[in-house]
Order: sequence, then structure tokens, then C-alpha cells
Amino acid sequence: MKKELFKKIPAVNDLLESEKGKELVETYNHSLVLKGIRNVLDRKRKMISKADEKNLKELSLSLEHTNLYKEIEEYLMDYLAPSLQEVINATGTIVHTNLGRSLLSKEAVDSLVKVAKNYSTLEIDKRTGERGSRYNNVKDLLIDLSGAEDGLVVNNNAAAVLLILDTLAKNKEVILARGEMVEVGGSFRIPEVMEKSGAHLVEVGATNKVYIEDYERKINENTGLLLKVHTSNYRVMGFTEEVNLKELVELGKKTNLPVVEDLGSGIIEDLSDLGLKDEPTVKDKVDQGADLVSFSGDKLLGGPQAGIIVGKKRFIEKLKQNPLTRALRVDKFTLASLEATLKAYIKNEAREKLPTLKMLSQNIDIIKEKALSLKEKLETLEKENLNIKVEKDSTKIGGGAFPLQDIPTYVVKIETNNIELNELSYKLRMNKPPIFTRLYNDNMFFDLRTIKDEEIEQIVLAFKNIL
Repeated sequence: MKKELFKKIPAVNDLLESEKGKELVETYNHSLVLKGIRNVLDRKRKMISKADEKNLKELSLSLEHTNLYKEIEEYLMDYLAPSLQEVINATGTIVHTNLGRSLLSKEAVDSLVKVAKNYSTLEIDKRTGERGSRYNNVKDLLIDLSGAEDGLVVNNNAAAVLLILDTLAKNKEVILARGEMVEVGGSFRIPEVMEKSGAHLVEVGATNKVYIEDYERKINENTGLLLKVHTSNYRVMGFTEEVNLKELVELGKKTNLPVVEDLGSGIIEDLSDLGLKDEPTVKDKVDQGADLVSFSGDKLLGGPQAGIIVGKKRFIEKLKQNPLTRALRVDKFTLASLEATLKAYIKNEAREKLPTLKMLSQNIDIIKEKALSLKEKLETLEKENLNIKVEKDSTKIGGGAFPLQDIPTYVVKIETNNIELNELSYKLRMNKPPIFTRLYNDNMFFDLRTIKDEEIEQIVLAFKNIL
């Protein structure tokens, strides 16, 4: 049967030279249509190779010229559409790195649009009419929320760490516990960032255990700073020992060395009432005496991509004077949306206004209601192709936050009968807007914690078109 299907795949030129092919060439162009035909036919070959016997009939129908031209045209339209598109996140991962991390609040989007459409007070003091600093737009908010003396924003947290090391420890040694040499997204590692800054890494302790004496023994006249990296994206469990920030701060005072903590996915508001414990807030670290603390803006903070640094004024001033700061500076869009995000915390409206915290604190009964609603609507379609259930489940927050903690949720579980699961997943991803789900054990899961109310109808419509 598979051999017959491979034979049924038409030649590229047959599709290109047909009447419909010529129409497509007139609408688009020859090279683009050729690319579309090859892409679709290559995908069909792969699908036939991997298909089960029960899916071969459906694949045979998809090789009819009418259906092939439909897929080719969909490919061409998708190719010319903006590559950065809005999607429906049905995975349940709230801070999904691949899907854009945190969503911005309405207020943040409104602020961003205003400065995009109009001139703004980016670097001017409206009281004096003279040049000002772009960093003053959010500095006071960062001070109020963290309790620090000063604040600075660069384009992401890796940039924040790079700037700190380049400013305070270039050509000097930086002492770091071996168990804190983390790898962040995209395979970037703390030691590699350190190397680019010109600082020299000095590892102390074992992977699972480190003591304050380990730090003391390594301090010499060429030591630049003491670095602590919060392991927000993993935990070492069992036979462990670590040096807490207070101990490190005391050692820093005794040896006249700055103490810096890279907090990673930093949080402003304590979330322990949601069952999310053991994650320190930025203010906790400032109160414990860290000279500088850096963290991300687009993870649990719930804002735009940014690397935020708060701490002692004398160190922040040194960072501002480093020429690298200009290369790493943020634009007006980041500042506008970050300011609106920070003001939600100032007004105690973060859980109400910021989508990330809103999804985190969403009532489990409301999530269940949404799941039942989606199930009911899907069951009005061709039920013989789908087995649909609502189940209680759990999900991860994502973005390297709370790695050991699952949060409860409800999912719609779909088992397909006459449709190959990978093909259904592909068609959902090619929907407008694309829909991303979880696949596990030959089932598809729609996690309602990350699905907006208005997206339920869009998911149903996508299934209606596919079926």
C-alpha cells in the first residue's frame, strides 16, 4: 500500500505546469511556487514513511491534486505572512520561552503603542526642557519595589550579568560555587558569559556542597567580586550544603568585596499563598545586603524582555559609566511597557492586571468550567473521529521558575481514531492563529490554564475546518 502511495505522488513539473500551477505562479512567482510544491511533496513522503496502516486511506486522499494545491497555497500564504504571529498556547506552560514568555498587560500594551505612535519624553526632562536619562523613567519604581538605592535596565538578564562582571571584575577573579554554574536558555552558560566579560572564574566547593570557608580560602588581591547565582531552573536535592546570601555579604564586608546575586527569574510579589514557595523575592535579596541583584523582566515579573539590576547606588553609577551600557540599553518600547508593569505592583493590581500572575492565581474551578465548555463544543463535531475527556492534571510554570513544583489544572484530552496525531498537531499549528498543544502517550492535551476564554471558539473552529 505504501509503495502505491509513493507512486501516486505527482512530479513537481506536473503540478507546476498545470492550469492551477500557472495561476499560482501568476499570483506569487515561479521560484516561490516551486519551493511550495517541493515542501508539500517532501512532507507527504515523510508522512507516508511514518504512517500506520489505518492512516493510509486518509493520506491517499490528501494526494489528490485538489488537496495538494490547497496545501501548496496554504504554504505560500503562510510563507508570506508575518513570521512572528500570535498563537494559542494550549500547552499549560505559562512562561513559555518558545512562545514568547510573559504576555503584557493591556496597560503595558497601551503605553507601548502610545510611545510608538508619538514623540515621547524618552531622554528629556519636561520640567527643565533639558536632556535627561532614559533610565529615570523606571528608576524610582524599581527603588520603591525593591528597597534598593538605585536601579538600571538593560536588554536581558544575561546582559545584566555581563555588564556587572565587565564593570566590577574585568581581568579579575570572580568566586562562584561549583553547584551554581547554571546553563540558561539557548545553551548559554554562566562561565561563558563570565569569560566574555573578561572576568576569571574561580570555582569553589563540590557540586552538592559548599561552605563559607571555601570562599575565604580563594580570596586574594586579584579577587573582583563574590557571585551567587540563584538556581531558579533546577534544584540539587539530598546531601547538600550551600552558603546563604547573608553569610556571603558578611564575608564581602570583611574583605571589602562586592557581593552580587543573579536571581534569574526574579519575582517582586511573594507567591507562597498560591502554594509556590521557596522562591525569594527581589526585596528579600536587597534586604539581605546584596550589593547588586539582577533578574529578568519577562518571566515571573510579567513584563517585557529586560535585564533589571537593583542595588547600591555607587555600583549602579559605575555600571552606567561603562560604555557597554549603551550597547546593552533598552528602547522606548521596553521602558514604556516595563513602567506600566511595575506600576501594577505599586497599585497592588499585579494579579488582576498582569496575565502571567493572573493565570498563576486562576481559580481551579474556573479552569474546570472552561475545560467542560471546550469538551461540550468539540462533541458537536464529528465525534467518530475523536474521543474527548476532561481530566485533572498538572503543569509547570516555565521560564526556569519553581522547577520542582507542579500547579493543578484541567485539560481536555483528545484521542484520535481516523486521524494521525502528528498530522492533526501539524494542522493545528498551521491554523490561523496557530494552536500549540501537549502530546503525550498518543493523546493530545489542551490545558485550559493558558487558554483565554475567547480562544475556545477559535479552537472549535479549527477542529471544524480540519475534520
